[in-house]
This record gives sequence, C-alpha cells and structure tokens, in this order.
Amino acid sequence: MNVGEKAPDFLGYNEKGKEIRLSDYRGRKVVLYFYPKDMTSGCTAQACNLRDNYDALRQAGYEVIGVSINDAKSHQKFIEKNQLPFTLIADTEHQLTEAFGAWGEKSMCGRKYMGTFRTTFVINEEGIIERILLPKEVKTKEHAAQILKQ
Repeated sequence: MNVGEKAPDFLGYNEKGKEIRLSDYRGRKVVLYFYPKDMTSGCTAQACNLRDNYDALRQAGYEVIGVSINDAKSHQKFIEKNQLPFTLIADTEHQLTEAFGAWGEKSMCGRKYMGTFRTTFVINEEGIIERILLPKEVKTKEHAAQILKQ
C-alpha cells in the first residue's frame, strides 16, 4: 500500500471477534498501526502512548486501530492490562499485515525470521492512505505526537 491508494474496506476481526471495516469509520481519519507483538516493551510503550493521547487524537478526528498477528485472547489481555481504549485486530494469518506491506524478513542477533514491521498508516475520511510512518520513523514513546504533527 502506498500514499494515495485506497485502503481495503475489510480489515479483519478484533479482540471480541467483531468484524472491523474501514467503512465503519467513514467521516473519521483512521490510524491503522501495525506492531510486532502484544506484551513486549516497545509495543507496550507505543500502545500506551496512543492510549495516553487518545483524547487528543479523537479531538483531531482520528480513530485508532492496532494490528498484530497475536490472537484475540492475547489482544484481550493486552487491552485489559494496559487499559487500551481502542480495538486491536487479530491478524493471525497475517493477511492484512502482508496486504499493507508490513510483513517481511527481519533479523535479530544474526538470526533471520519473518515478522511484522512496526508501520503506521494514516487513512483519510474517504479511505485513502494519506501518510505512512515507516519502521525507522516510528518513535514508540512519541507516536501520537508524530501522528498529530502534519
């Protein structure tokens, strides 16, 4: 997915098994953020920063949706533990993650593996991708400020 492209309407199923569609958010901008794994330090910092600034994001017209390959049960625990006010999509088959180009080969300590690239897509009211924050650009502890800064 690239800036200027229309994002797919069907996004997936959230932590409650509810179908999430972009069209459910028409008239609002959507922050669709992909993160590697529930309960890890960087992902928790990012989610908590979005939580702490959720009111400011909503006032600016944004709705926040997180996506990882963790299952619904893991998402429920992550939401409960961190009191997250937004939904998380359980992309266990990584179809959405792949469709948005946020899935690929990573390496840690010389070991190569497939995983999610921390990437954020800002989608406008018409479902068009307006901005993309790439893995090297995302600052987990300042993520809301990055989104709010045009």
